Amino acid sequence: MNITEKIIAKHAKKEKVVPGEIVEVDVDYCMANDATICLNIDIFKNKFGFKKVWDPAKVVFLIEHQLPADSVNTSESHKKIREFSHAQGVQLHERDGVCHQVMFEKYVKPGQLIVAADSHTCSYGCLGAFSTGMGSTDIAAVMGSGKTWLKVPETILVDLSGKLKPGVYAKDVILKLCGEITAAGATYKSIEFTGSLIKNLSISERFTLCNMVVEMGGKSAMIAPDQTIKECYQAQDIDWKLLQPDADAKYEKVLKYDVSKLEPQVACPHFVDNVKNLKELLDTPIDQGFIGSCTNGRLDDLRIAARILHHKKIHPNVRLLVTPASVTVYQRALKEGLIDIFLEAGAIINHPGCSTCWGACQGVMASGQTLISTANRNFKGRAGSPESKIYLASPATVAASVVEGKIVDPRRYL
Repeated sequence: MNITEKIIAKHAKKEKVVPGEIVEVDVDYCMANDATICLNIDIFKNKFGFKKVWDPAKVVFLIEHQLPADSVNTSESHKKIREFSHAQGVQLHERDGVCHQVMFEKYVKPGQLIVAADSHTCSYGCLGAFSTGMGSTDIAAVMGSGKTWLKVPETILVDLSGKLKPGVYAKDVILKLCGEITAAGATYKSIEFTGSLIKNLSISERFTLCNMVVEMGGKSAMIAPDQTIKECYQAQDIDWKLLQPDADAKYEKVLKYDVSKLEPQVACPHFVDNVKNLKELLDTPIDQGFIGSCTNGRLDDLRIAARILHHKKIHPNVRLLVTPASVTVYQRALKEGLIDIFLEAGAIINHPGCSTCWGACQGVMASGQTLISTANRNFKGRAGSPESKIYLASPATVAASVVEGKIVDPRRYL
């Protein structure tokens, strides 16, 4: 079996599972955020009739999509979430950051099976966990039972070889893959990343790859834990053998890519798989830049952007919003002086959360405006007006572009 199948089999208490098989599995963690928690609660109570969550230590709620509350309705929703959380004793985070970053920092361990009411839950594959997003009804059922059903997915093995050029990053790799595989090319499949490139990527960069697998239709993502991961969990009782594919592991197909000649990539409006080489978009005017999100709001992302913005000013006709992915990231960025660099350049710093990626409470775009963003989606209306445009790029590309007020190649600043 491959890694995804082995984790599912373990949680289904079976010796073996095969693609297409439907199994009931035990869940290690169930997570939901303020975008849907109130609906989860209503279904939990009124549809299923549950009185208590199955294990308060394993149900995690986060208020991070619309934080601080931007309206009375939002504040009422937050109040409901707090009251339920306190009554049930579930794990509530309402200042710590984007849900996936907080899960990554505080909860996820290799080999776990995690479900959440958010599509980018596939991110945790960077640590060797099986994780997938689900709708509110399924999440409410897990909250009450600790179990769910899964259809075992086919797995596509993506073999990435070569060394990235300076100024080309994991975000460029995953954007290229989104363009190649397309938005429906991996529907209900697991993507397992392997190859020499993976060994040279930081855990944060691996997170970026796994985070955007859902933009190809993927159910989950997976990277076999290596020594980098093992060192982080050396005190934990983890079955590392489970987290390596068997010698006879089967894959639906194997896709091989050499990244050594890859150029900076940009996803163009209004689809994530509408990807072009950056050089085709040079001098495209922009109104705002955003550096943040669960895709690219970690410390290494902020370091890259700060390196470019150091001793520079943002173009007078452009705004830059910087939102660290978590309070932990924010604190470390403060200590390293990165936040000072952003402020001196003229950026606006937001409290950790979904921020502009969510398009509902921070940096909302007006009609006719153009945003260049490190987020993971650029659908029409995602950042505000349906008449605005979103380009997706690496933190380096966003940082360089806000200096000039147009899309530029970041390598001239590195």
